[in-house]
Amino acid sequence: MGFKALVVDKSDDGTVSQNISMVEIDDLSDGDVTVGVEYSTLNYKDGLCIGAKGGLVRNFPHVPGIDFAGTVEASADERYKPGDKVVLTGWRVGEVCWGGYAQKARVKADWLVPLPDGIDTRQAMAVGTAGFTAMLAIMALEKHGLEPGTGEVLVTGAAGGVGSVATSILANIGYQVAAVTGRPEAGEYLQSLGAATIIPRDELNEATPRPLEKERWAGCIDAVGGAMLGRVLKQLQYGASLAAVGLAGGAEVDGFSVVPLLLRGVNLLGIDSVMCPYADRVEAWQRIASDLPMAQLEQMIEMKTLADLPELGSAILKGRVRGRVVVDVNE
Repeated sequence: MGFKALVVDKSDDGTVSQNISMVEIDDLSDGDVTVGVEYSTLNYKDGLCIGAKGGLVRNFPHVPGIDFAGTVEASADERYKPGDKVVLTGWRVGEVCWGGYAQKARVKADWLVPLPDGIDTRQAMAVGTAGFTAMLAIMALEKHGLEPGTGEVLVTGAAGGVGSVATSILANIGYQVAAVTGRPEAGEYLQSLGAATIIPRDELNEATPRPLEKERWAGCIDAVGGAMLGRVLKQLQYGASLAAVGLAGGAEVDGFSVVPLLLRGVNLLGIDSVMCPYADRVEAWQRIASDLPMAQLEQMIEMKTLADLPELGSAILKGRVRGRVVVDVNE
């Protein structure tokens, strides 16, 4: 019996289409565990895969969706049994193999994480790769010495998915958050998540020739990259760290100087959520369940269906999606 999926395909003339189609269980990618998908979500990579050129997709037809959460239906691996609640992020799912924009998915058991107590599948997808990455960034900053009471923690791109979750978690566990946004209308939203200060993007969006600026930030989670990353490094406190999680402002860092690293002992930490080891994944999801205020998570959520994804894929590439989109694949 077939099931519903968003299928991206490319015609002989190179035209890419996105259609809700019925697919068969035998069409799924190889794997040890078959999951009845309940919810997925929307990430920048999903927008690329859904887009007019097929973006990151290597083989057509293809089912995108780099995240999903649901219930195990069949398993050839003893770690999982039917009825278990699981979550998946990363591992090139939705890019190289079929992903979560379908009512069923089949993946390797090593890629799954048991859903911790205190969070359900809908909430897990409100978190998704974006929130998971935010938690990894917070963990990395803490391992490099960040503690509450040491000063302001800067979050760039704060109204986006990573930034929203990072702001909420940091504020909840006792940090003073300064949230950077280019959307003035997002100020009230970010304050509701716990941001103590709103920083207009223009204040940090240009490179400066000075190798160092006045010390201000105790740490930073940067989703922007580009000139902003270089600028913030110059403003970090002695021994502070910046966790780089994105490149919305560009992969090239204008105005970058190694002087803050050498004279202030600043750390530049790269955060990868795709190939993240299993033990770190389990720790991050447990921290999410305990440290993310679920009431605040609810105000980030916008519920959508598979039919909404083509339009949403275009919107996220243009920076027009705030907070977290949760996709009910069964609607």
